[in-house]
Amino acid sequence: MLLLARTTRLEDVSSPTEGLSLFYTDLDRNFVDVREIEKMGRKAVDSNEVFIDGLPIPAEDLIGEEGKGFRQILHGLNPERILVAGECIGIARNALARAAHYANERVIFDRPIGQNQGVQHPLAKAWARVESANLMVMHAAALYDAGEPCGVEANAAKLLAADAAVEATEAAQITFGGFGYAKEYHVERLVREALLFRIVPVTPQMLLSFIAEKALGLPMSY
Repeated sequence: MLLLARTTRLEDVSSPTEGLSLFYTDLDRNFVDVREIEKMGRKAVDSNEVFIDGLPIPAEDLIGEEGKGFRQILHGLNPERILVAGECIGIARNALARAAHYANERVIFDRPIGQNQGVQHPLAKAWARVESANLMVMHAAALYDAGEPCGVEANAAKLLAADAAVEATEAAQITFGGFGYAKEYHVERLVREALLFRIVPVTPQMLLSFIAEKALGLPMSY
């Protein structure tokens, strides 16, 4: 397992983020208790509580420079946000494609329901927001690939894409009417998956605080 651990006492460093080191070590079940967390969605990937008590870690399991583990972890945060934002775009596009197909096939009163503006407009609005969010995702990804600073863009991409995915999946579910609540049509699953990314890996409030500070020069609020 990848583990961040304090290797220098807190009183001996100038900042709480210093003195932390990164290790890649064995998950020894004699010292580690792993308990699965049942979740609303994301069934393909386990989430767990992990309790570590007295786990011995060999010095040779150290990754990178001792005491700089927190800075090493930070290097992975921007691509993580971009990746999650890309997942949101995929979920949203899938939901809208399912809804559009259903709206074209479902005929009520001798006309497809997709011919009604009350069905068209929420889906069209959601499509526009999804594709706009995707432009920010691609922009952030291009900056990262070029080795350029991309913190603001990565955070904005995650914020916009998560919101767009929630809106798109909800619009898709409503398009299906009562069937949108049935597992047979899959959109209920997409609704559950989209909701997760409003929360993880970082909440919208934290994203907004970061953008306010880094993009707009406002004082740190946390």
